Amino acid sequence: MFKKIAIFGVGLIGGSFALALKKAGAVEQVVGIGRSAASLKRAKELGIIDAMIHSAEDAVRDADLVLIAAPVAQTESILAGIAPHLQPGTVVTDAGSTKTDVVAAARKALGKKIAQFVPGHPIAGRELNGPDAAIADLYVGKKVVLAALPENAMQDIERVANAWRQCGAIIHQLTPEKHDCVFAAVSHLPHLLAYALVDDIAKKPHADLLFQYAASGFRDFTRIAGSSAEMWRDITLANQPALLTELDSYMAQLTQLRDLLAAGDGAAIEAIYANAQHARQNWTRAIETAEKQDRQGGD
Repeated sequence: MFKKIAIFGVGLIGGSFALALKKAGAVEQVVGIGRSAASLKRAKELGIIDAMIHSAEDAVRDADLVLIAAPVAQTESILAGIAPHLQPGTVVTDAGSTKTDVVAAARKALGKKIAQFVPGHPIAGRELNGPDAAIADLYVGKKVVLAALPENAMQDIERVANAWRQCGAIIHQLTPEKHDCVFAAVSHLPHLLAYALVDDIAKKPHADLLFQYAASGFRDFTRIAGSSAEMWRDITLANQPALLTELDSYMAQLTQLRDLLAAGDGAAIEAIYANAQHARQNWTRAIETAEKQDRQGGD
């Protein structure tokens, strides 16, 4: 049982975290703090938070756990505001989609209190934003990556892990560097591509006609382009080196496909498509197997 949890950012991620812990009966009080008074008010109306707080000092006072669920570019300023008031025994974590930049910001802002910061990243989301998008079961069966620091005490890592487990999540661990390389490939690049495709079509003179005939394939491929532009701008810039590497690799793949298309090489195109098809089918089966094991208590 957590007596008090403070959440910076009460939208989809922070709000769902609060709702899940409340549903599990794992927290007595959740307080929210953020840039928007309207969002805080709405979060309180929805029962996501119990109190709206307007200062970092009041937010972290006597808190067992602090979650930073704001865009990653705000992490350093939030931690700097927390640092003078951070009491021994309070653990701070985050939900940012990049980790090396967050760790650097935390070291700069927290100094000797860095041991109290356990970096994290829930691998879950929706294309909707704000408190109204928050749902209690967002994290059920989803992975949460903890990128623990050498300074972290085991009991502090476990406190963060336990909070996410109460939300129904499955805990994984990666180093900050490995985390950013992995998610540049499988999360950050797909978002960049989805945004680029929708923007490209929207700028065409016959965009209305194109969107009129866009169907399920287009919808599925571009769903994530409905996500927060501010949040994904920050993620894109924060993970620039790894994302540039993945983007260059993808552009080389596109160049290869263009050359094959120009040459009319159907066999080579089909070989690439078939390899992708098999890889995706194997990935889907692996996910289904993991979910079945989780439901049945497997490891």
